[in-house]
Amino acid sequence: MNQYAPQMRRLRQRGGLTLEAAARRAGLSPAHLSRLETGKRQPSLPLLLTLARVYGTTVGELLGEAPAVPDPVVRAEDMEPVDAGGWRYRQAGLAGRAMQALRVHIPRGAQGDLVRVHPGEEWLYVESGTLRLTLGETEETLRPGDSAHFDSLTPHRLDSASPQGADLLFVHTLLQSPASDLCVPTDRKGGRAPHERG
Repeated sequence: MNQYAPQMRRLRQRGGLTLEAAARRAGLSPAHLSRLETGKRQPSLPLLLTLARVYGTTVGELLGEAPAVPDPVVRAEDMEPVDAGGWRYRQAGLAGRAMQALRVHIPRGAQGDLVRVHPGEEWLYVESGTLRLTLGETEETLRPGDSAHFDSLTPHRLDSASPQGADLLFVHTLLQSPASDLCVPTDRKGGRAPHERG
């Protein structure tokens, strides 16, 4: 079982939500949420953000990170890696803030053609590797030292353009939309991309 699966269940129960009620608020089927809570599915970052908002918490707590302490410094040795949706995340900021900071490793081709759309803003900085960033109809190649800051209502996709993957500093504002609004199709033929990709 994934290390964060029991924590997902605990946080849902702490909020007094049944599986069905929580799934409805997150725009998921109860079966999909149950698979997440039993570790049979891995959540994507947009889904983690949505569940964090539904449960009134942060991605860090949802993934089993220790609660925030008054010390504003986050030490490198405390940044335990968590794998979800093909990416590797390390918390890089404190819980309970309007912005969440993460260190992210993106393997090449990890999430296929997944495109995201959600309210908020995102800022990223490439530490190593080469990142392919698609914003709407525009595709940019970012190398170490490059950064991007964009409105996340613009359809966007992140992918490594280097075989060894790309490492980013990533800051985002909290989501306010259900998981069903987070993905759009990439084939331009209409319809919606499935949001239950984990």
